[in-house]
Amino acid sequence: MLGQQLLRTMGASLAKSFRREVHSGRALRLTSTSDNALGRFIDRSAKPPRILITGGLGQLGTECAKLLRKNYGDENVILSDIIKPVDESLMNGPFIFADILDFKGLQKIVVNYRVDWLIHFSALLSAVGEQNVPLAVRINIEGLHNVIELAKQYNLRIFVPSTIGAFGPDSPRNPTPNVTVQRPRTIYGVSKVHAELLGEYYHHKFGLDFRCLRFPGVISSDPPGGGTTDYAVAVFHEGLLHKRYECYLEPHTRLPMMYIDDCLSALFQFLNAPCERLQRRVYNVTAMSFTPEELFAEIKKHLPELQVTYNPDSRQNIANTWPQVFDDSEARRDWGWQHEYDMEKLVVSMIQDVGENFIPKYQRLAEVSSYV
Repeated sequence: MLGQQLLRTMGASLAKSFRREVHSGRALRLTSTSDNALGRFIDRSAKPPRILITGGLGQLGTECAKLLRKNYGDENVILSDIIKPVDESLMNGPFIFADILDFKGLQKIVVNYRVDWLIHFSALLSAVGEQNVPLAVRINIEGLHNVIELAKQYNLRIFVPSTIGAFGPDSPRNPTPNVTVQRPRTIYGVSKVHAELLGEYYHHKFGLDFRCLRFPGVISSDPPGGGTTDYAVAVFHEGLLHKRYECYLEPHTRLPMMYIDDCLSALFQFLNAPCERLQRRVYNVTAMSFTPEELFAEIKKHLPELQVTYNPDSRQNIANTWPQVFDDSEARRDWGWQHEYDMEKLVVSMIQDVGENFIPKYQRLAEVSSYV
C-alpha cells in the first residue's frame, strides 16, 4: 500500500519534524487539562530540580521535556540524545549530545549541569532489539549500568521505564499483578527485568531513589515504528490515508494500552510522589485493554468506510506472551494514579491529531513523489 510505503520511506528526520509540530499542540492540551491533577504533586516553594533526559528524541522524550519544562522552567530540563535534533528541540530548552555508553561523558554532564533527576529513556524496543541482540545488550544493559551507577555516585533520583514486555508466557496474563513470575522471551523484556531488579537492589543496598513504571502499549500520533503494539497507531495513519489497514496481529489479541497523555501524567505524578507513599519501586500502570477487533469497531463509528484485513506476522508470537490485562491497583492505592482516557476518548483524539497534522503532509509527499 502507498500509505505503508510512505510511513517506511519518508525518513527519520521528516518524521521527527512532524512530531514536533503535532506534539507542540497536544502538549498544551495535556498540561492545561491536567494542571489541577498534576499541581498537587509539586511543592511550589521548593527549588525546582535540574533534570537530564537520555534518549530524549524518542516517543516519550520530547513530550516529557515539554511537560517538565512547563512545571520546572525551560532551563532546568536538559534533553539529550545521540541523534541530531530538529530546530524546535534547540529552541525549547537545552539540548546536548549524550552517549549512555560513555560514563565519563555522563559524569561531566551531571557535574556541569548540576543534575538532580535523571530520566532514562534510551533503549532498543522489542521488535528492533530482536533484530540486533548484541546492540540491544549494549544499549539496554550496559547503558543502564552506567546511569544507575551515575545516579548512585551523585545521589540522583532516577526514573527508568519498564514494559508489559517484561512478562513472559509463564506469567499470569489476565490479570497480571505487580509481583509475579516474569521470564520474558525477548531481549528487550530481559533487559527491563534486569533494570527493575538492579534498580531495586541499588535502592535497598545504597538508598538510591530509583523509580520505575511498567507501561503498556503507549499510543500517540507519532508515525508507527514497527513495535508489537504499534498496530494501534498504524491503523489511524493508514486508515485515514487510504481507508484500509492490514493488521499484523490476530483480531482477538488483547493487550493493555495507554494514551500518551495518560502515560506522561503517570510519569509526572510518580516522579513527584513522596518516598513515604511508595511501597514499591516498580509499579504497573495502565488505562485500558482491547483487541484489534474492538479498536477497529470503535474507529469505524467515525470512519465507517475503513476496511481491515489480518495477516499475522512474527509480532503475534511476542504478543502471545504478554499480559492481556494489567493490574495497576497498587499504583492507584499508593500514590493515587488515575487515568483519563478510555478507548472511545482515545479514538477521537487520535483521529483529530493524525487527520489534522499528518495526513495533509503524507498527501503532499505523495504528490511530490508522483512527479519524480
